[in-house]
Amino acid sequence: MLEDLTVDLFRPLQGDRFWIAPDGAPAFDVELVEVTEIPREPGGRAPFSLVFKGGPNPPLPQRNYRVEHDGLGEFDIFLVPIAADQYQAVFS
Repeated sequence: MLEDLTVDLFRPLQGDRFWIAPDGAPAFDVELVEVTEIPREPGGRAPFSLVFKGGPNPPLPQRNYRVEHDGLGEFDIFLVPIAADQYQAVFS
C-alpha cells in the first residue's frame, strides 16, 4: 500500500481532514497542511513529506499509526511530532 502513496495523490488533499487512530485511544482528526516534494536521485521514487496539524497535547510519540481518510481509506504511516500540534510523515 505504501508504494501507492505518492506526492501526486496527496497534493489535491491538502486542507482535507484525516483521522489518526492511536492504539487504545479514541481517534482524533488532523488537517493535512503541507505536501512537499523532496529532490530525488535519477530513476528513484519521488520522496515527499506530509505535515498534519491538530491532535492531542502533549503530542503522541513517534511511531506507526493507522490513518484514515474518506477518499483513501485506511493506511499505516510513521508519524513524528514536529511541534505541539503538528506531525510529519516522510516517504522515500
